[in-house]
Amino acid sequence: MLFCLQSYKKNQYLCTKEVVIMKEIRWGFIGCGEVTEKKSGPAFDEVPGSKVVAVMSRTENNVRAYAEKHHIRKWYTDAQELIDDPDVNAVYVATPPSSHATYAIMSMKAGKPVYVEKPLASSYEDCIRINRISEQTKVPCFVAYYRRYLPYFKKVKQLLDAKSIGNVLNVQLRFSVPPRDLDDSNSRNLPWRLQPDISGGGYFYDLAPHQIDMLQDLFGVITRAHGYPSNRAHLYKAEDTISACFFFESGIPGSASWCFVGHESAKEDCIEVVGDKGTLSFSVYNYDPIRLVTSDGSQNIEIPNPPYVQLPIIRSVIEDLQGLGHCSCTSISATPTNWVLDRILWKS
Repeated sequence: MLFCLQSYKKNQYLCTKEVVIMKEIRWGFIGCGEVTEKKSGPAFDEVPGSKVVAVMSRTENNVRAYAEKHHIRKWYTDAQELIDDPDVNAVYVATPPSSHATYAIMSMKAGKPVYVEKPLASSYEDCIRINRISEQTKVPCFVAYYRRYLPYFKKVKQLLDAKSIGNVLNVQLRFSVPPRDLDDSNSRNLPWRLQPDISGGGYFYDLAPHQIDMLQDLFGVITRAHGYPSNRAHLYKAEDTISACFFFESGIPGSASWCFVGHESAKEDCIEVVGDKGTLSFSVYNYDPIRLVTSDGSQNIEIPNPPYVQLPIIRSVIEDLQGLGHCSCTSISATPTNWVLDRILWKS
């Protein structure tokens, strides 16, 4: 099965939003978990013309505490009430993937632009639903593939575009981490990321999206993908060890392996790009120094990140809504990643 590249490229340039300039963006958060504390939440108040005015969580104690801590005036335990609040004119969905499509569609039908955590949804089919509603309502949907905007990965792209390693021949992704303390199906607190009906498919569906999105941002859409998922440690039902091969629209072949139950000695977070004049290696989660090796020698390049890693993309989303720029991380551009994930896990 091939990804329909022609259809994707046609839809990629559809006018999915009316040209409505929003002078002030007043955000309502659906979800107030760890990601909003450490990566995204404070960034919404850092950009001129943007502020957080309401937050929602189904757990009253949690949402009240979050609102008080961050000086947010309104809080809700019902998503529809937050979406219907006239003070809210844009929505940030920061919940587990199984509810992304529901909340995104509710927001767009209410005429409110939406920014969704990655992955866009828990299945490729739900991504199609989101795109259809965005096109019908002319309301934009953005996705938090924030690594595209970080200085670290912009440097990687710059080196590749400058032909620092010549023509790219092959791409290899290797990722291995040990199991975590709660990664046991006998635990009363099994993380939602290990519950496929909520996450979409274990740690793979949580961690691989950023890696796959970054590869496609660098080398083009993946049009063929085959996976070999397995459960080797039997700690939980989701797949814990996956191998895959894929083919980019640019003609570059690639391969990948993920292991979420490996030994400590096997820990690795590496994407290696092989060219005809050298190699370029970088990490997606550790932000290890970018390593460039050519016939002239080798060098390690360190690039710092901003305090809140989502700040650059959130600024881009806000400036897009304000008519001051363009954000490329739309629901349409995010959809091919879900296609690849589902192909690797044999979901489609």
